Amino acid sequence: MTEFVEIFEVGPRDGLQNEARAIPVAEKIALVDQLSLCGFQRIEVASFVSPKWVPQMADGAGVLAGLRRMSGIGYWALTPNQRGLDDAQVAKADGVAVFGAASEGFSRANINATIDDSLARFRALVAHARARDLPVRGYVSCVVSCPYDGAVAPGSVARVAAALWDMGCTEISLGETLGQAFPEDVDPMLAAVRNEVPAAALAGHFHDTGGRALANIDVALAHGLRIFDGAVGGLGGCPYAPGAAGNVDTVAVAKHLSDRGYHTGLDIDKLHRAADYARSLRGQEHRP
Repeated sequence: MTEFVEIFEVGPRDGLQNEARAIPVAEKIALVDQLSLCGFQRIEVASFVSPKWVPQMADGAGVLAGLRRMSGIGYWALTPNQRGLDDAQVAKADGVAVFGAASEGFSRANINATIDDSLARFRALVAHARARDLPVRGYVSCVVSCPYDGAVAPGSVARVAAALWDMGCTEISLGETLGQAFPEDVDPMLAAVRNEVPAAALAGHFHDTGGRALANIDVALAHGLRIFDGAVGGLGGCPYAPGAAGNVDTVAVAKHLSDRGYHTGLDIDKLHRAADYARSLRGQEHRP
């Protein structure tokens, strides 16, 4: 049997959060509804953060309320604090995520807390979510390099990933936030993290600024990772990582994995249509 690799679609949340145009709820819902036809198991659709900091995500409850839920798909949301968790549960999110960083500079810029302070906050949040039978994803940003601190030691990434795993996160997504890493940078980081967290509980989250995301995915596959984040149409970027381009395009990841003999369960034709629509939300022309 062909080995299955899951692509976790983050476009509706991570992909759109940095867009300058205020995208209407109806258009966000239309994107999620198209993605729901593509064969994903999980789609991240909303973020319950303060609209002061991420105004594009202020309508997460409306998106979750309006989408056409399909059986077998989990619709997830980012939740930075207890209020966000409560709002996500009211909106019937199927899973939630907390987001930390492996560098002090990015942690302070992104969530206004030191790494240790952020982990202390997450511990209670994860416990509350798990008590409500909600699975929790832990994001770790800047797993290779940081726009403020420079190179990030593999041991620093492993420490944060281990703390998230130990507090009850069901999955850890490792974010190469700047999109500039080489495979030889990713390899020792993954080796260090795998000493702390099982490969089956790890996801790769690669941005593609330098055009090496697929090569880095290959390194992660060799380390046993079988979950990768993608953003349809290559949408994305990070407001706290100047110059970082979008997440790796889901279409490119799906094709790459298929070429390597893996099964993703995704319908490429429907995915192309969703990608065209996603790019239209930011005024981009169709790309093959």
